[in-house]
Amino acid sequence: MIEKELIVYMEQETTAGEKNSLVIDARDNVGIALTDLKVGDMCLVSIGNKVVQVELRDDVAFGHKFALKTFAKDESVYKYGEEIGKTTSSVPIGSWIHTHNMYCDRGLKE
Repeated sequence: MIEKELIVYMEQETTAGEKNSLVIDARDNVGIALTDLKVGDMCLVSIGNKVVQVELRDDVAFGHKFALKTFAKDESVYKYGEEIGKTTSSVPIGSWIHTHNMYCDRGLKE
């Protein structure tokens, strides 16, 4: 998880003046792309009264997730304030997070 008081929304805007990514809940440790984002794009994340800049390491398609922190293997991924899975390996900040580096074991537990 990032810090407690944390991320409310992404501030970086596209050339059209629209926000390019979003964070819903303070527990989230991934951002959601509101448009197709490219390697090297910069997203400004509002954390309390400070802003953190995240440079994307991968292309991130509309609706997909990117890391707001560096994840260790088997670390929980939070979206909309809920744990949605765990990482299959370490994932650097700014990386695309999807089925290639995240799994969900909810249906596997007995």
